[in-house]
Amino acid sequence: MSTILFNEIVFGPIKSRRLGNSLGVNLLPKFGKWCSFDCIYCECGWNKDGKKDTTLPTYEQVEEALSTRLHNLSKEGIAVDTITFSGNGEPTLHPDFPKIIDMTLALRDKLYPSAKVSVLSNATQIGNSQVREALKKVDNPILKIDSPIKDMANAIDRPNQAYSLEETIDNLKLFDGNFILQTMFLKGTVDGVRIDCTNGEHCNKWQELVRELKPREIMMYTLDRETPAQGLEKVTVQEMEKIASPLVKEGYKIQIKG
Repeated sequence: MSTILFNEIVFGPIKSRRLGNSLGVNLLPKFGKWCSFDCIYCECGWNKDGKKDTTLPTYEQVEEALSTRLHNLSKEGIAVDTITFSGNGEPTLHPDFPKIIDMTLALRDKLYPSAKVSVLSNATQIGNSQVREALKKVDNPILKIDSPIKDMANAIDRPNQAYSLEETIDNLKLFDGNFILQTMFLKGTVDGVRIDCTNGEHCNKWQELVRELKPREIMMYTLDRETPAQGLEKVTVQEMEKIASPLVKEGYKIQIKG
């Protein structure tokens, strides 16, 4: 498979199907992957294949790269809708993540006051109060639960550290609904395990989870690029709309991307 790694600390802006004109920030190695999950659909590939580079950028390197890029984009009159932390793995694993968020917000306020700051996170670090408080400061803390069913979540996300779905849900409640819930919908059989995010049990429990967490917005999406696991299938927009329908009627804001 072809993997997508971001070989710069700051990249873009690129047109995001969810966030608009997005300036990306990669707090992970430039030529490797660093993540607490090993998701079967990750565009960065398997963790085992991304160990050639394990060097994290320093706080100073991130500050210099982001400041320089924002100043240059501002001079060129290029629009930035959001400054998005994603990159080659899980951004909240960076030891200076809270400090970097404070610096980013200050730069944003100075140079692109209308831009949002977004973080795409698998929510594995939100039990850490410093990480959680940093995420509460950004405009768009986009936190994922790929399945409300423990076995299916493990089959999709493949945690490589101690992970409790129950604890993660409890920690998400500490956001008091002020976050964006992100869920990948897919189908397939991996290592003999059948995964189907459209089956009745999964859909019912996912809807119950939404009602329990009451996120301010929900992002439902499906496969868009090549995946490290073979045999995975997209879920159609129509299928996702059907799953979302009861929640939409209840007033939840849901963004669906096929």
